[in-house]
Amino acid sequence: MNDSTGPQSASQRSLPVVGEPRPERADARRNRLRVLEAADRLFTEHGVKNVSLDAIAAEAGVGKGTVFRRFGDRAGLAVALLDEREQELQAKILTGPPPLGPGAPAVDRVVAFLDAYLDLLDRHVELFMDSENASDGARYRIGSYHLWHRHLSHLLESTPLDADYTAHALLAPLAADLHKSLRDAGFPLDRLKTGLRTMAATLLSS
Repeated sequence: MNDSTGPQSASQRSLPVVGEPRPERADARRNRLRVLEAADRLFTEHGVKNVSLDAIAAEAGVGKGTVFRRFGDRAGLAVALLDEREQELQAKILTGPPPLGPGAPAVDRVVAFLDAYLDLLDRHVELFMDSENASDGARYRIGSYHLWHRHLSHLLESTPLDADYTAHALLAPLAADLHKSLRDAGFPLDRLKTGLRTMAATLLSS
């Protein structure tokens, strides 16, 4: 069950990219990142629906017009923030240190991804819920779902499992509405991580 793909393998290079990078001036990038970091802090502290563009602009130290021109509205800003965080996770998967990045056995990489995704989901569950529930079946049409599915299915190719199906099965407990429901019911994050790790390790050792 070792991950036979090394750094920059063909399978990893084939992962789809979240978002479309565009040329950006250094000052524009600095302002964008300041706004996203400010939005991240305020969304986490107060909830997405309770934060205004005015508050985000003030926290970032930029004018409201700068935020409006770049992101349009709060929903556009929330989408941009989620996209930024997903791109950061993708970079760690492609070029970061093991076990999340290349160079570790497949089971270790699968577990590391599930842990990292749960951390991201837990911090931004409202953003994920908006994205995944925008319409019926939206979760399974968005690019990031296909990205994570492809990553897991590549890691599972060296196992006797049905890689495509098992990747979907491992992603199923990571649906945002289920995660929020469990957290609201009192499940601590560590319990969710332990349960998912155990399930993944059991599947991959069969």
